[in-house]
Amino acid sequence: MRTVTLNNGVEMPILGFGVYQIPPEETERAVSDALAAGYRSLDTAAAYGNEEAVGRAIRRSGIPRGELFVTTKLWSSDAGEDRAARAFDTSLRKLGLDHLDLYLIHQPYGDVYGSWRAMERLHREGLVRAIGVSNFYPDRLVDLIDHNEITPAVNQIETHPFFQRTQYQELMRGRGVQIESWGPFAEGRNQFFTHPVLKEIAAAHGRSVAQVVLRWLVQRDVVVIPKSVRAERMAENLDVFGFQLTADQMAAVAALDTGSSLFFDHRDPAVTARLGTVTLEA
Repeated sequence: MRTVTLNNGVEMPILGFGVYQIPPEETERAVSDALAAGYRSLDTAAAYGNEEAVGRAIRRSGIPRGELFVTTKLWSSDAGEDRAARAFDTSLRKLGLDHLDLYLIHQPYGDVYGSWRAMERLHREGLVRAIGVSNFYPDRLVDLIDHNEITPAVNQIETHPFFQRTQYQELMRGRGVQIESWGPFAEGRNQFFTHPVLKEIAAAHGRSVAQVVLRWLVQRDVVVIPKSVRAERMAENLDVFGFQLTADQMAAVAALDTGSSLFFDHRDPAVTARLGTVTLEA
């Protein structure tokens, strides 16, 4: 598996397995299948409600902890220095682990700076190997970097052919932040799986549209965490290192960029009010 080197020297697999929207009762089986297929990076979150199932799958796998890269995320209702520290302990307990590889602030809302102080302390104590953020737009990311000791190692944001974040990726690269894609398949929107440009490139390589897009992201040095509940699709999504898109094919995908989210804008006051006030169940 190809890796990227984060700003503190930690190696992170460029392709992992995400469990967003997988029900808790299906998560253990899905993660077990993913680990059997060869995935070694797992991405979950307190808000997904399936950390315990991820932890059970890890224990059942028998894979040495040092071979795994485990990410989870802090939800907005747990923002703040003391609450973030407690939320981290809860996530660690649910996962059944003694440390995390990556801990992210899930949304750019609430007492982000208090949360970051807690995360910096957790990092110094060796309880998490790297810390970062998710869904931060450039202004919030730069502000966080400029007023804190540790620069986020990762920013996990919506990134797919219709919202490519190319300029933002360059800004992050200049600041030492690794871009990570969520929603690489745009949840099937904009006729993703039947899009003529993507289908033509896929046919040229004898690959699926999903494989082409994952390959496109990997060639852009974007970490990506595709999700599937089907073992055959998990294996297919992992098999993207045996071919390469040409410069013309990369340009054809680049031309699909709309420059706008297909889901929601975290700078929208309505989105802030909705996401920023959701409280997780205990």
